[in-house]
Amino acid sequence: MVSRAAWLYIVVVVLVTAALVDRIGMHTAFHPIFWGDLVILQLLFLVCDSTPAPLVSRQTKWSPSSAATLAAAVLLGPLAAALVGAASVLSVKRRVQFVKRRHELAERMFNGAMNAMSGLIAGETYLALGGMLGEPQSRYFPKIILPFAAAAAAHVIANQVLIWGVYELSGGRQMLRREALESSLPLLLVSDLGYAALGLVIASLWMVIGPFAAVLVLIPLFVARWAMGQFAEQQRAYSATMKALCQAVETKDYYTRGHGDRVSLGAVMIAGQIGMGADRTEAIKFAGMLHDVGKLGVPTKVLQKTGPLTEDEFAAIQLHPMRGLEIVREIGFLNEALAGIMHHHERIDGRGYPMGFAGHEIPEFARIIAVADAFDSMTSTRSYREAKTITEAVAELRRGMDTQFDSLIVEAFIGALERMGWPLPEKAPEPADLATVTVQDHDDPTAPLRVVET
Repeated sequence: MVSRAAWLYIVVVVLVTAALVDRIGMHTAFHPIFWGDLVILQLLFLVCDSTPAPLVSRQTKWSPSSAATLAAAVLLGPLAAALVGAASVLSVKRRVQFVKRRHELAERMFNGAMNAMSGLIAGETYLALGGMLGEPQSRYFPKIILPFAAAAAAHVIANQVLIWGVYELSGGRQMLRREALESSLPLLLVSDLGYAALGLVIASLWMVIGPFAAVLVLIPLFVARWAMGQFAEQQRAYSATMKALCQAVETKDYYTRGHGDRVSLGAVMIAGQIGMGADRTEAIKFAGMLHDVGKLGVPTKVLQKTGPLTEDEFAAIQLHPMRGLEIVREIGFLNEALAGIMHHHERIDGRGYPMGFAGHEIPEFARIIAVADAFDSMTSTRSYREAKTITEAVAELRRGMDTQFDSLIVEAFIGALERMGWPLPEKAPEPADLATVTVQDHDDPTAPLRVVET
């Protein structure tokens, strides 16, 4: 559940936010119009925040509620922006399960404080850079655009920093998961910045049509929410397709359960270590998942053969990267991942397959997947041997540097291992039919293949 450190962090954020709001409130003169406009903006915030759109992982959701907070910062100032953000504690989406989950109170408290703090920081940033309070007049433009843009950026940054604090102190097991957050973070940042701009639109419309601007702006806000939901649904469909293909491969080879997911993880770890961009990292994640999909085209009796392979059988094994390309080449969003699937069994010394590429003739994706593939194969239990330790597997990777593996990729993977660790697979229970398991692992660089002439 929520760790003690995370609870302490939440309490500190709540108390600090309350103290800052109280301090600013003591020096703010209130008037009836302030309270009326504030309530309308809070209601707009609640409508948006109570109907968030789930992102790629359903554990991460997005709402365009920041538009209301930024509008409050422009129209009424930092205190109002904080009070609008604090309305998050009343969001209906959290109230439904309040008594069912123990950490719901922590989540509600944190979200209210986080949004209030982010609104406060955004409002102060807007004023510090020369932004003018009140309904924007035509003469204010373009002077207030830069202060508003800075305020929007400050709001997004403060929001994400506070979220990461809870994540780190909870060990990534509670309100957020690493995979959910990291896969959605670029989209969240761009979307928050884009739709925060609607805050300035709301403020500008307020001058013309008054509080009705809050109602009018609901249309583009909910169109934005719908578009985000559709995009996320498409991404989930992509992931489900990938996983289905992986599971189909694993049914042919008992001891490779979870292998595709772990190779995907290893490839992403390397990508992060070498500074690969978000789009390419997403592509290599899919490449890692599907690198062995071509085994669907290899006869099961060949994959599960317990003795030496004939030349024809070995040729069938060597063709599985090309068969993999044939299976998935029409899946348009894979892009560069196709090269990784096709060439992940090439070797730096040119003795690999299917094309015999050497050195940097081998695509970068393939060089990355080769390392992750070999490492997971070595650290997984097989019917003919126990799993190697991480230290032993790392030593094998080092021995293969500049012959089988790209030395830079190996060093990057080792660096990522030291920083992030590795989820060793649990030993699978013995299957009922021992005659159907694979004895020889064709992805293990320490398992020599035996080929007999026919």
